[in-house]
Amino acid sequence: MAKAVELPLARGTVDRASGLRTDPAQIERLWADPATRVLRVHDGETLVTGDPPELVLVEARAIDGGERYFLGLDEQRTAYFAISAPIEAGPDQQPAGLRSVGSLLGDRDVGLLVHAIALANWHATHRHCARCGSATESAAGGHLRRCPADGSEHFPRTDPAVIMLVADDEDHALLGRQPSWPQRRFSTLAGFVEPGESAEHAVVREVMEEAGVAVTDVRYFGSQPWPFPSSLMLGYMATATTTALRLDDELVEARWFGRDELYAAVRDREILLPPRVSIARRLIESWYGAELPTPPPG
Repeated sequence: MAKAVELPLARGTVDRASGLRTDPAQIERLWADPATRVLRVHDGETLVTGDPPELVLVEARAIDGGERYFLGLDEQRTAYFAISAPIEAGPDQQPAGLRSVGSLLGDRDVGLLVHAIALANWHATHRHCARCGSATESAAGGHLRRCPADGSEHFPRTDPAVIMLVADDEDHALLGRQPSWPQRRFSTLAGFVEPGESAEHAVVREVMEEAGVAVTDVRYFGSQPWPFPSSLMLGYMATATTTALRLDDELVEARWFGRDELYAAVRDREILLPPRVSIARRLIESWYGAELPTPPPG
């Protein structure tokens, strides 16, 4: 069996301890424990300190207001919570988001931050009952919202999306650029899984829709959460059976790259690759066979 690919945002060491979420007394006991640590998040950012960066975690008694989410317990049974509330940086602290520090944080910290941001994003946009429109209340340690009017329960939403590295039989990789991206930014193709569709079928459909290329031999690569705002990225490799390109409006440019051509294009800043925190970068470098350079801005 192939070794699992370690992806930057798929790491984590904290047990989510989901069985404790439905026990309000336990949640209150953990919140009152002086050993408990709290992560503050706001608009997709938190506070970090140090080099390499670490999360700024505080005692629960230092928190004044904000909606709280139970994140779990570590091996020492220390509890972790997140609070969705404005953040203010102290000395030697700075606000940061997952895109900038996700690949730099340790396993525990990145797992906590992904969990916290995903929950905060969902709560911010699901304040009302989808059935009757009444205001809902956070419950189960922040892992559901309950409608007091009709009793319905609403759980956090995760949107599955496929992202794929397509290579032809001459070992060229297909990369494209979306119109909303910066100039020269190229990445793998990607798209959301539609209702009633398997991830593998979504790979075939998306590549044909976006680039007009037929693919086969769809192979699973790995997955990681991508809470921007609520995706789970499912990575795949696929083999092209056609190479002529026919772009739809989701791509403004697409190219086939050989390995030497890709290396030179990246080195010379002819193209810019996605950041190392992304599964797209790992797919590209896995196909290439090594890390590709990240030239300084300029």
